Amino acid sequence: SLSAGDTSVLAGLYGPAEAKLSKELPDRAALEVLLRPKVGLPGVLERSREQQLRQTCEAVVLGVLHPRTAVTLVLQVLSDAGSISFGREGLLSCCLNAACMGLLDAGLPLSSLFCGITCALGPDGTIVLDPTARQEQEARAVLTFAIDRSERKVLMATTKGSCSVEEMQQCLVSAQHAADTIFQFYRDSLRRRCSK
Repeated sequence: SLSAGDTSVLAGLYGPAEAKLSKELPDRAALEVLLRPKVGLPGVLERSREQQLRQTCEAVVLGVLHPRTAVTLVLQVLSDAGSISFGREGLLSCCLNAACMGLLDAGLPLSSLFCGITCALGPDGTIVLDPTARQEQEARAVLTFAIDRSERKVLMATTKGSCSVEEMQQCLVSAQHAADTIFQFYRDSLRRRCSK
């Protein structure tokens, strides 16, 4: 389980296991990501988020080491900062971080770690990292980045609202700096877990 403020996501990873013939890939593991809302059934938005999360995870998982197998990553939303809408961008970054921690905890081979960072661009141009639901509603644009640890490159980016190229670059630089804190959190969490 990973919590960021009032947003909490539980990650469960199953596999590598034998894949169904229809989903089997001859050269790598088939990765499936399932995103479950706090209440109700998954809808169109959840399916879209699942695809974004799957593509991000596939970029770092060394699936070639487990050909013809299936890996299923289930992300269950436990709480979402009191937000009515499942489309909150802060939830996506929490899901990205929970996914990486789940992959890491399961011991799946990864080429690199990644993290999710959400930035809100206020009406006056100020950048707010890890915004609340209210700050997201008031923002001119909300951007979420998945950042690779080794090269600090962007694995995924989403934008809700409008911003200039320069503002997007400023948000990216802020997100890359903030990523160091999350990667340190990963290290500290693993250190605590391994020292027990």
